Amino acid sequence: MRIAQVAPLAESVPPRLYGGTERVVSFLTEELVRLGHDVTLFASGDSQTSARLVATTPRAIRLDTDIRDSFAPQILMLERVIQSADEFDVIHFHISQFHFPSSRRLPVAHVTTLHGRLDIPELVPLYAEFDDIPVVSISDAQREPLPDAGWAATIPHGLPLDLLRCHPGPGDYLAFVGRISPEKRVDRAIAIATAVGQRLRIAAKVDPADRDYFEREIHHLLDHPLVEYVGEIDETQKNDFFGNASALLFPIDWPEPFGLVMIEALACGVPVVAFRGGSVEEVIEHGVTGFIVDSVDDAIAATRAVGRLDRHTCRAVFEHRFNVTRMATDYLSLYEQLLSDRRSRPMLTGVS
Repeated sequence: MRIAQVAPLAESVPPRLYGGTERVVSFLTEELVRLGHDVTLFASGDSQTSARLVATTPRAIRLDTDIRDSFAPQILMLERVIQSADEFDVIHFHISQFHFPSSRRLPVAHVTTLHGRLDIPELVPLYAEFDDIPVVSISDAQREPLPDAGWAATIPHGLPLDLLRCHPGPGDYLAFVGRISPEKRVDRAIAIATAVGQRLRIAAKVDPADRDYFEREIHHLLDHPLVEYVGEIDETQKNDFFGNASALLFPIDWPEPFGLVMIEALACGVPVVAFRGGSVEEVIEHGVTGFIVDSVDDAIAATRAVGRLDRHTCRAVFEHRFNVTRMATDYLSLYEQLLSDRRSRPMLTGVS
């Protein structure tokens, strides 16, 4: 099958540091190539892939200080996708709804995976207008705010089995991985760790939009002797960072669309203490791969109990439910369905 993957340009594919969407696009692209498909990746020029790379900007936008208009390369990329559309059987977009007016008019099958939050009021009329655009959710919970969108499937993320290895544990610190932002609630993680008297290591980035929040609400909390802020980490550092932890704290305060860090932890055999919300109940099996909690007090009790959970079971659940081959084959099944649907549509021979 001839497949185009269209990635965001904010980060390279895979990203050097933080970038969940770009990481998933990389895993999917490489697995599709491994399975024998002809894949073209539209992404930044510093991306690394075994697929054919088409780049409209030499470097990822977030790390390129010379870029003054970030929309220009994205519009150029979309135009190049459209110009080459007849070279593909399926075009798979990962750029939110930016392309909807163009993809509606594409002569080939296409689908869009939505990677972000959808509980935004202005999205309701947008998706009502574009309800003919096939879209994929990464959890069932993600699609709840937009029940009338053109949902084609729910396909959870998957990771290569050899990306991270299982650590037998027990681990000697708690881990927090992600962004420092109001919805990720690192302050809750700090409160939990200090209450149980265990070290907390924070591997997280601070976006410019969250800088004031970080300085006002979080920076002073990092002075606690049990708290270590290590900043962003890359792919090579994750194995030991996750694997040497006793648990991942996932104290979210928003409808998490998926939470890639949860399955990264499970891949290392590390249980997750997660606040209920969004995809959490679809990813974590309470009492098996972690604990799902509703308050800081519940999280404190759960963190004290993570030693009862079997780390090899965490890894086994990851291998069964969240491996990259399962993700790729789910997408291939969807691609085939989209192609079948397109072939079955009656051809328009004229307009009366």
